[in-house]
Amino acid sequence: MKPLNLKAVNQYVNENIVDFHQRKLKSLSDLKLEKLLTKNPYLFRAKNLTTASELIDDLLSAFLSSSEEKLFGDFLEGLAVFVAEQTSGGHKSTAQGVDLEFLNNNTHYVVSIKSGPNWGNSSQQDKLEQDLKTSVARLKQSKHSLNVQPVLGICYGKTKTTFLRGYMKIVGQNFWYLISDNPNLYIDIVGPVGYEAKKHNDDFLNKQNGIANILTNQFFNEYCDAKTGLIDWVKLIQFNSGNYKPQE
Repeated sequence: MKPLNLKAVNQYVNENIVDFHQRKLKSLSDLKLEKLLTKNPYLFRAKNLTTASELIDDLLSAFLSSSEEKLFGDFLEGLAVFVAEQTSGGHKSTAQGVDLEFLNNNTHYVVSIKSGPNWGNSSQQDKLEQDLKTSVARLKQSKHSLNVQPVLGICYGKTKTTFLRGYMKIVGQNFWYLISDNPNLYIDIVGPVGYEAKKHNDDFLNKQNGIANILTNQFFNEYCDAKTGLIDWVKLIQFNSGNYKPQE
């Protein structure tokens, strides 16, 4: 592998972390009350939320948590592909379920990248296993002498490297080392990931507060009792889950 140019990594992260924050803002700006109210209403009723603002704040928190995980996962995937491009001429894969392919020490790695260790149900894991097997078979058919290693690469976590389901599962520091030969890369990227974080987060918080006020007002008008001001849970649950139509 070629030595990794950390200045190039820093530049990539600085440029692309801005895109992550911009996509966060866009997901918030595009958010409609109807989408927010698809979250589990029974859970929020069980938490004894009694005001429109409390409910909207909790719903927003749940929405943003899942949204951020997906968006930041995309960022980390892109960073991993960039690192492999610099060190081994790796490239983003076109194979289904595979994110990265690169060559090192006469081994062709096909890698599916996940941001964290808690991903996917059993069906999704079965699908990944099949996608990796298909990719390996395709490569071996076209290049008979090629040694192909399928990998599930996970960007953070401390699980030891294991071989299961026919692929190598490699996590955290070991994953970043696999694509860079740099045992400290997992630490080196922390600094640039925080590039102008306070500014971006302050901008986001201001936008979030404004959106929360708009959604709270809309929710109050549509799902609160006009006389008591209390949440009309029956109306809310009917919107969320009511779909029964008696046979005529």
